[in-house]
Amino acid sequence: MNWRLREAVRELHAGGIIAYPTETVYGLGCDPFNGVAVLHLLSLKQRSMAQGVILIASELGQIEPLLQPLQAATRKRISVKRQSPVTWILPCRPETPAWLRGDHASLAIRLTSHPLASELCHVWGRPLVSTSANIHGRPPATSAIRVRKAFNTQLNCILSGAQGNNTPSQLRDGLTGKLLGRGTGTQ
Repeated sequence: MNWRLREAVRELHAGGIIAYPTETVYGLGCDPFNGVAVLHLLSLKQRSMAQGVILIASELGQIEPLLQPLQAATRKRISVKRQSPVTWILPCRPETPAWLRGDHASLAIRLTSHPLASELCHVWGRPLVSTSANIHGRPPATSAIRVRKAFNTQLNCILSGAQGNNTPSQLRDGLTGKLLGRGTGTQ
């Protein structure tokens, strides 16, 4: 594990906000179980908590405790590796914090296939809030330099690396597989 990854995990443990490349654009992340950190991230983005956030993970087991029990077919559908990123909308447990689900009874999740984001989740051992690195409604950052310009010194750590194809992820109903739309990339 490189020192930058160790630094990012240290910052997550301390309640910090980090930036990292994903399959689509650069993301901002924090510990999803730290409400103060999530609300700070939303404040930086000027985004309402009512919308909820996406959680990424390197494996389904990291997110499953937040979800209603999943049928075997749903687990299989979500776990299949895909060419393009898919964000799944799934019913969450009633005790899932409002700062994650917003005004919804569901949670948006993605099993990340981005090598660095996946390794980060694996080393962290938990899911990670993942929202596009931008002020809400503005174009998302597609490089570490653009993240730095957008957020200056407000972030605790920026992991550099190649991000994916800048195409928003598909949004799909996790129970049925039905396509609901595409992410905007400006969340």
